[in-house]
Amino acid sequence: MRSIEHQDPTMTNQMAGEMAVLEIDSLVRRFGGLAALRQVSFAVNAHEVLGIIGPNGAGKTTLINVIGGIYPPTSGRILFQGRDITELPAHLRCRLGIARTFQIVRPVQGLNLLQNIMVGSLFGRGASLKEARSQSLGICQFMGLSRVDRAIAKLTVLEIKKMEIARALSTQPRILLLDEVMAGLNVDETREMIDLVRQVCAQGVTVCIIEHVMSVIRELTERVIVLDHGEKIAQGPYEEVSRDPRVIGAYLGEEE
Repeated sequence: MRSIEHQDPTMTNQMAGEMAVLEIDSLVRRFGGLAALRQVSFAVNAHEVLGIIGPNGAGKTTLINVIGGIYPPTSGRILFQGRDITELPAHLRCRLGIARTFQIVRPVQGLNLLQNIMVGSLFGRGASLKEARSQSLGICQFMGLSRVDRAIAKLTVLEIKKMEIARALSTQPRILLLDEVMAGLNVDETREMIDLVRQVCAQGVTVCIIEHVMSVIRELTERVIVLDHGEKIAQGPYEEVSRDPRVIGAYLGEEE
C-alpha cells in the first residue's frame, strides 16, 4: 500500500520541497439552484492526514464525491499528482490511485468478507482473480480481519467498517478519502480505528478524513479544513481552527 500551511495553499504545490498529491482549485458544484460547493480551494501533500469538518449539509461528502468522480464539478479544477483529472471518470481516477469509503456502507450481500474486499482489487485495479485473492488476504491480516469466509451478516459494525477500508486499500491507493468511518463505534473501537488509520498512513497512503468526532480530528489530523454552506471558512491545525470565531459560530459552539 502506499501536510498544508495555515495560509491558502491552492496553487502552492510544494511544502518542504514536496509536490502536492491533490490540488483543488476554485471548485463549485451546483444541484439546480443550490450551490453545494462554493469556490473551494486547498491542497494535500503526500503523507498528510487532513481532516474535513463542518456542520451537516456543509458540503463535505459532496466534496469527496466530486474528488472521487461521482459528481462532475460545475466549475473549477482537480489536479492529482500534477495531472488535471477534472473530466476523468471515477474508475480511471481509482486506477490512478484515488480511493474512498462511503458514509453508508453497502457491502455486496451475496459475497463473503474476503470476496467483498476482492471487489476493489478486481474492478478498481483490474487485478486477476488470483492476484486479488492474495492481496486481499494480506490486507485482511494487516487489518486484523479473521475468518474471512464469513457472511456479511455475521460481521460486527467494526468489522464492516474495516472491510470498507480494506476494499478501498485493495485498489492500492495513493490517497484515501474516509467518510465518517468512526460513526457508530464505541470508545475502544474508535481507538482501534485511529490506530489503524495511522498504520495505513505509515504504509505511505495520504488520508483525508471527514469526521464529526472532534477528539478523533484533534488526535489524528495534522491540519483541518472547515466547510460551511459549501464554503471553506477556515484551515490550519485543529487547535488554531477550533479557536476561530467563525468556526465556533458555524459548527463547534463551545470549546470541545
